Amino acid sequence: MEQELDILAEKVERVSALVALLRAEKADLAARLLAAESERALLQQNAETARQRIEALIQRLPEGKA
Repeated sequence: MEQELDILAEKVERVSALVALLRAEKADLAARLLAAESERALLQQNAETARQRIEALIQRLPEGKA
C-alpha cells in the first residue's frame, strides 16, 4: 500500500511540474503574441503611410501628352 502511495505521489509531482511548465509556456506565448500583434499593427501603419506618400508623388507627376 505504501509503495502505491509513493508511486501516486510521484505521479502527482510530475503532473504538478508539467502544469507549472505549461503555465509558463502559455504566459510566454501570450507575451509573444502581443508583441507580434503590435509589430503587425506598426507594419500596417508603415505600409499605409508609404501608400499615401506614393499616391501623393503620383499626383505630382506631369501628365504625358499622347
